[in-house]
Amino acid sequence: MTARSLHEIIGGKASHHGLFRNRVRRDSRPKGSCEARLWRPVSKRQMGHAMIAAEGYDRQHKQPGKRNGPLGHVGLEVLRALYRIVCHRSGRLEPSIDYLMGKLRRSRDAIVRALKALKDHGFLDWVRRTERIPEAEGAGPRIRQISNAYRLCIPAFARVIVERIIGPAPMPADVVQHLEQHHTEQAEMVAQLPLREAVGVSVQNEALAAALARLADALEENERESA
Repeated sequence: MTARSLHEIIGGKASHHGLFRNRVRRDSRPKGSCEARLWRPVSKRQMGHAMIAAEGYDRQHKQPGKRNGPLGHVGLEVLRALYRIVCHRSGRLEPSIDYLMGKLRRSRDAIVRALKALKDHGFLDWVRRTERIPEAEGAGPRIRQISNAYRLCIPAFARVIVERIIGPAPMPADVVQHLEQHHTEQAEMVAQLPLREAVGVSVQNEALAAALARLADALEENERESA
């Protein structure tokens, strides 16, 4: 054992086998495997009004005699910082705790507690992530913990406030694509049906559907006579 390895063991940087300690959370996901399902576009208009909702929620739920509400002053600072750095087009948001510490000049403990409060009250969600260590040597771990991937959320109780101000948020692109595909497939199916059946599928009003069905019968009868 060298003096350096002994120093690392004493300092907590290595195990008694001399291996580098690289703590990885059990619920972590590999980088690149989860972000597409987590991130959603964030409109710039929504950003400001979501902060108003968060601040109002914090004031409304502040207990008598308490200095802060459930989100706290630091929680609101963190939420505001996240809205400022998020990619509005994709929703990409992956700052490290060290970055937030430097940006807000707050301690690690304060940032961690603020993130937890935001998540507990529905304003934030995240996925822990890992990545492979390039050219790792020795018998140690081949992956390491990296920054979380975050998603900004608006809880149902706060969404009502936001929608009153700016209207409902646009549907995610994947949902829009799914609906368009469903409508296209349905239209193709209806186009292959006899006219009377197509009317029954397409029209929900029973009286109107019956009238159109009679018209369809008359048109088909006229076509048969013409043939």
